[in-house]
Amino acid sequence: QVQLVESGGGLVQTGGSLRLSCAASGIIFSIYNMGWYRQAPGKQRELVAKITSISTTNYADSVKGRFTISRDNAKKTVDLQMNNLKPEDTAVYYCWGSGDIWGQGTQVTVSS
Repeated sequence: QVQLVESGGGLVQTGGSLRLSCAASGIIFSIYNMGWYRQAPGKQRELVAKITSISTTNYADSVKGRFTISRDNAKKTVDLQMNNLKPEDTAVYYCWGSGDIWGQGTQVTVSS
């Protein structure tokens, strides 16, 4: 069974940090492009960061320099390190895998 399970969300103050982790199962993880999306209330889901199977990365302009995506093929995990968080980063964060695989989401709330 294909599954992506996120962890690491929570409540943090402006300027703080959080690390999200996504554990994959049921797929040959190393050949998948992976990523993180987010959806704030009343807004469309948007790309935050992606990492390809060869670890090429790209980021939304709004998070460049603050967020870092990484993967561990041996552990089948993809992480998102989020630093200098801002209230506008508040959203549900979803792990994504190529082939339209989605996790259930984890809430990130940044208080001002």
